[in-house]
Amino acid sequence: MRLPLSRSLLVAAAMAAPACGGGGGSPTTPNPTPTPNAFVITVVRQAGAQSFDPNPATAGGRSVVFRNIDTVVHRVVLNDGSIDTGDIAPGASSRVVQMPMVGTNYHCSLHPAMVGQVSAEGGAPPPACTGIYCD
Repeated sequence: MRLPLSRSLLVAAAMAAPACGGGGGSPTTPNPTPTPNAFVITVVRQAGAQSFDPNPATAGGRSVVFRNIDTVVHRVVLNDGSIDTGDIAPGASSRVVQMPMVGTNYHCSLHPAMVGQVSAEGGAPPPACTGIYCD
């Protein structure tokens, strides 16, 4: 009896091994279902300030999802580093993130020329952008 049981365990372990990852590719963000009240910012293409739509987004203090409709992976990071979406595969969306009430500036860490802004809560202008990710 031990021989068939050990073979069964060996076969089960071999079948499970490929599902554990190890494919060597970059991790991608799963395509979560956005919450009904999440504000969607679309990652359009690599085009500087026209890379995101809308830009600036009136989403200060709101829950936001970044949806990638481009053909390449993107990774949105707030300029101050407080939020990092992780890699967002083509056709996928980020997890829901909470934008600062005071507004913010952000960029794609894989394509740093891609820049965006979020207006402050209530629609006040976004904060001034300073640093290397500003155009």
